[in-house]
Amino acid sequence: MSQPEIRVAEPSDLGALESLYPLAFPDEDLLPIMRALHSAPGDAMSLIAAVNARVVGHVVFSRCRVGDAAAALLGPLAVVPERQRQGIGTALVTVGLDRMRDKGARVVCVLGDPNYYQRFGFRPDPRIEPPYPLPEAWREAWQSQYLSDAEASCAGKLEVPAAWLHEELWLP
Repeated sequence: MSQPEIRVAEPSDLGALESLYPLAFPDEDLLPIMRALHSAPGDAMSLIAAVNARVVGHVVFSRCRVGDAAAALLGPLAVVPERQRQGIGTALVTVGLDRMRDKGARVVCVLGDPNYYQRFGFRPDPRIEPPYPLPEAWREAWQSQYLSDAEASCAGKLEVPAAWLHEELWLP
């Protein structure tokens, strides 16, 4: 199998992304949040995984703050079903974490499966609050990874871009 090329998403990728998300998430409609983030590149870093010029994966890192610290929110992350479990999601997240570190982010948060995200160093973190209260069952799914020695100084509510300020995005 060809290794994916990881690159920054361009406006012309929107059609491919609109095809990707329903395949990757047939039971969830993530198109509205993906479109909102894609149309606001100043609020987010969007990366594409392409194999032979075909978009097979996508991840977004939204630029956020926790108090005075630069932070990011990872998500959504999508890979076409036939290319899942082949390292594409891992490549997207790894490149994204490196780029966020280079851009000065001190911490990255994610709301996702702990069994998946722990491989990148994410851990449940009660010191950083999500923008909206989460159901108790999701407590372990709210995780963070510190990209610098900021762990002791990062605490408070995650301030997210406007696209994420919809409570329904944070509910089951």
